[in-house]
Amino acid sequence: QVQLEESGGGLVQAGGSLRLACTASANTFTAYAMGWFHQVLGNERKFVAVISGSGGSKYYADSVKGRFAISRDNAKKTAYLEMNSLKPDDQGLYYCAAHPFGPMYLMRANATIPYWGQGTQVTVSS
Repeated sequence: QVQLEESGGGLVQAGGSLRLACTASANTFTAYAMGWFHQVLGNERKFVAVISGSGGSKYYADSVKGRFAISRDNAKKTAYLEMNSLKPDDQGLYYCAAHPFGPMYLMRANATIPYWGQGTQVTVSS
């Protein structure tokens, strides 16, 4: 049983930056890989970034490489997504997710992800 809560969404101008946070209730936070997903209204939820439990491994979707950075603070039981050079296409809901088997399970499109946050809205104005 893991509960996740996202925060940090808001309105930002194109080219600007935003930092999202996801706080977990897990007692063994380091046992979970953490990921971020993006969903535009009417579209599928897509993988954005993932980080291993130790923070040693990070992987990104091609669309955000060089612009977004995922990190985590295990003492605070929080994962972050720093978003830079934001584009209008980045607009939408951002969800964090946790998986106990490692980062690869969060990257698999057909994998079942047991834990999701409620989502936080990011709006990018042009």
